[in-house]
Amino acid sequence: MVEPISLDPVDSLTITTLVDNVSDLLLVDEGPAKRAPLDLSAYPRTAARVLEGGETGDLLRAEHGFSCLVAITKAERTIRVLFDAGVSPDGMVENMRRLGLSPRDIDIIVLSHGHWDHTTGMDGLVGELGRTQVPVLIHPEFWSRRRLALPGRDPIELPSTSRRALEGAGFEIVEQQQPSFLLDGSLLVTGEVDRTTEFERGFPVHQSYRQGGWQPDPLILDDQALVASVRGRGLVVLTGCGHSGIVNILRYVRKLTGEERIHAVVGGFHLSGPLFEKIIEPTCEALGGFSADYLVPCHCTGWRAIHALAASFPEAFIQNTVGTRFEFAA
Repeated sequence: MVEPISLDPVDSLTITTLVDNVSDLLLVDEGPAKRAPLDLSAYPRTAARVLEGGETGDLLRAEHGFSCLVAITKAERTIRVLFDAGVSPDGMVENMRRLGLSPRDIDIIVLSHGHWDHTTGMDGLVGELGRTQVPVLIHPEFWSRRRLALPGRDPIELPSTSRRALEGAGFEIVEQQQPSFLLDGSLLVTGEVDRTTEFERGFPVHQSYRQGGWQPDPLILDDQALVASVRGRGLVVLTGCGHSGIVNILRYVRKLTGEERIHAVVGGFHLSGPLFEKIIEPTCEALGGFSADYLVPCHCTGWRAIHALAASFPEAFIQNTVGTRFEFAA
């Protein structure tokens, strides 16, 4: 039995989407979601010989990956946490440049798990920062070699993050399986998530290389989430891919914190493709029990699941896009 851990509330929390699968300049502000500017003059300039004037705005990139910059303010102190880093070497830092954000303002990095579509952008960060001692929080299984063993196809090995490269760049690597806290007990990194639902069974074709051979690894135990309690509002939960299962994650967060109210859930719910579409319905049904004020499915949630969530929770659902900034405050 885990005793609930008191999570000290924060005054405000802002999540800026640096990398996601979708870009849409035509979305308008909606509740806590503040959209990237439509005005092309707000962006850095880039050459375009076919246009009158020879240039245009250098717009935000969308890519199959995920990254957010999280700013947490408590008692007039603000820390900035980079949560994941996207799939291309320079996509994250280039989007930061377009949004007028500086990588040098990052205080801490949390990587949700070891898959390359959440870690490769660390390359561009090293290019911007040079040698740095910024802490990087990960689960011990983050470094595992992985592959997808799809029926009827040769296995596809996924790129792995190099420990030598990150340590060589000076990052302070912090490996933690259990929950850990930042900002004087106000920001929770869940660590390994309890698996308690009957339907969130993990990624059946996922394997890891262990003890000299490839072995089934459906649970992807390094999957972890970031959690804060906004004063008077409730918990804000940020996931990467949500390989643990979004319902498992929310159950575990409630168990860890003793806090029932869920203010917002932002991130990947991993319900894309035929292996996961069969659990969209029970996921929506279970999410109804949390009564979240806002649901923001991103990245690997999938088209069918996003539409099901929008239909099931029309008041709570908000579409995400690269450059959207979510502002949650007391």
